Amino acid sequence: MSMIVKKNLSQLEKLRNILGEQRGILRTSDLAKNNIPRTYLSILQEKGEIERVSRGIYKSIDSIEDEFFSFQARYKTSVYSHETALYLHDLADRTPLSYTVTVPIGYHSTSLKESPHKIFYLNRALFDIGLTIMTSPHGNEIKATGLERTIIDLLRSRKKMDIQLVNKALNEYIKRKERNINLLYAYAEKFRIQKILRQYIEILL
Repeated sequence: MSMIVKKNLSQLEKLRNILGEQRGILRTSDLAKNNIPRTYLSILQEKGEIERVSRGIYKSIDSIEDEFFSFQARYKTSVYSHETALYLHDLADRTPLSYTVTVPIGYHSTSLKESPHKIFYLNRALFDIGLTIMTSPHGNEIKATGLERTIIDLLRSRKKMDIQLVNKALNEYIKRKERNINLLYAYAEKFRIQKILRQYIEILL
């Protein structure tokens, strides 16, 4: 009997450690990675230590939900882009009320499509260009378009964007010490918007 109790505590402690490492977030996929039976997820729920946020995602009762992390844990293929990426890169000062994400053409999610979030679809051959891992406001790792890729996306989708937002983002980008104009033009070539980029950049530089 004592051996069973010891084993139970060991598995529960593993889950608590994962919760600590992920700042209060736990996914059912974390259990599979660590060979922990889902029974222990139910035990933590019964103990009142965690609560279900959405399908396959739980959080500590005493933690604030990391919505950026939870959203992407639910829609694993999505990457934050456009307006949301601007916010993550500190190129926009407005906290997004809904997210803007990019997914590959062919990706289907009824719940995402019916949500208030803005979705852009991109050819799979271009999808991975310029992606990066960023830190959410709560400190968890999330996927987003990198700085230069974000600028390229804004210009490609400028007719669907607030033009003032686009102009402000470009002005702020030019001021950045870490900007990489050569990389920006390399991406522009891949996305075939060299001429458009040149028109904007030559005015600002």
